[in-house]
Amino acid sequence: MAGITITNLTKSYTADANAAAVRNLNIAVSDNCFLTLLGPSGCGKTTTLRLIAGYLKPDAGEIRVGEKIVSSVSGVAPPESRGMGMVFQNYAIWPHMTVFDNVAFGLKLRKLPKADIGAKVDAMLKLVNLGGLEARYPNELSGGQQQRVALARSLVVEPDILLLDEPLSNLDAKLRERMRSELKQLQRRTGITFVYVTHDQAEALALSDQIAVMHGGLLQQLGSPQDVYERPANRVVADFMGLTNIIPATVESIAEGQARISATGVTLTMSADETLKAGDAVDLVVRPENIRLQQTVPSDTAPRIADRTFLGNLVEYQVALGDGTMLRIEAHPSQRLSPGDAVAIEFDTRACSIFPAQA
Repeated sequence: MAGITITNLTKSYTADANAAAVRNLNIAVSDNCFLTLLGPSGCGKTTTLRLIAGYLKPDAGEIRVGEKIVSSVSGVAPPESRGMGMVFQNYAIWPHMTVFDNVAFGLKLRKLPKADIGAKVDAMLKLVNLGGLEARYPNELSGGQQQRVALARSLVVEPDILLLDEPLSNLDAKLRERMRSELKQLQRRTGITFVYVTHDQAEALALSDQIAVMHGGLLQQLGSPQDVYERPANRVVADFMGLTNIIPATVESIAEGQARISATGVTLTMSADETLKAGDAVDLVVRPENIRLQQTVPSDTAPRIADRTFLGNLVEYQVALGDGTMLRIEAHPSQRLSPGDAVAIEFDTRACSIFPAQA
C-alpha cells in the first residue's frame, strides 16, 4: 500500500494564472486513509483527482506515491503504471459483458492464468456482496449492484490507491446512504487508500478519515470530519459545511484570548484570535443545533418564533431578532413552541466561531 504526497500542485486550463483550476495545492494522504476532496462545482476537486490519476499533466508542483514521483512538470507516469484504480460517476461498466467478464477485464489484459482469474473474481464478488450474480448483465442489476461491479472491477487488480469520482451521485437517497456504509467497510477490509470526490457534505462527514475542503481552486482546510465541522478554518468552510447561522456582530473588548461580542439581542464572551481588537466588525458563526431556546416573558426586544417546522427527529425554528435577523435553530421535538412566542436564546460559545466581517 502507499500514501500520496501532493506538493505545490497547480493546473490551469487558461492563460490566466489567477483563474487556475487548482492553485498551489499541498496535501499529504497517509497509507490506508479515506480522504475526501469536498467542495462546490468548479472548486478544483475533480481536476485534482484527474491529476492524481495521471490523466492531466500539472503546470507546477509534483505528486508522489510513496517515494516515487508519478507526476511533475517534466513528465507523468501513465495511468496503467501508477498502481491506482478509478471508479467513475457513471460506473462505465460494459453493457454487453456479464458481471464476471466486467470484473475480469483488467485481469485478462494482464494475461493471468484462467484459474487465477476465476479465483480472484469470485473472491472479489463475495467481498462486494455480488456472489451468485456472475452471469447477469448490467441491465439486470440495480443501480447499487452496478456500482459494486465498478468497485469490484477496480479492486480486483489490487491497486494501492482507489480514486472515486462522485460514485454515489446517481443513486437514490436510501441506496446512497446504504452504499456509504458499504464503501467505508470495504475500505477498512482492503486497507487501500481511498481518494473520494463529492460535493455532498453529509457524504464526506460519514465516510472520511480526512476531508480536504476546496474552493476557488484553493485548499481551504484539511482535517478530520469533526475538526472541519466544529472548528472551520474560515468563513468559506463554515458556510459550506452544513447548516449555519452567520450573524453580523461587533467586538466590544478583548483580553487574554477572550472576546466580548455583541449582536442584536445577543452578547457573549468566547475565545478569539488576539489579532482582533475592540470595534472590529465580525461574523459570528453558530450552527442551528448549538443554540438553545426557552420561552420567556414577551417584550419589545425579545426574539420571537417566526416559523416552526416538524422534521421527525427534531423541530426547526425560525427565530426573528429585534433587527429582523433570522436565526435557524434546531430543538428536540419535546420542546413545543409556537409562532409568535417570545423566547430567550443561549449560544454554546464553545461551538461558536468568529471571523472578520466580509466587506
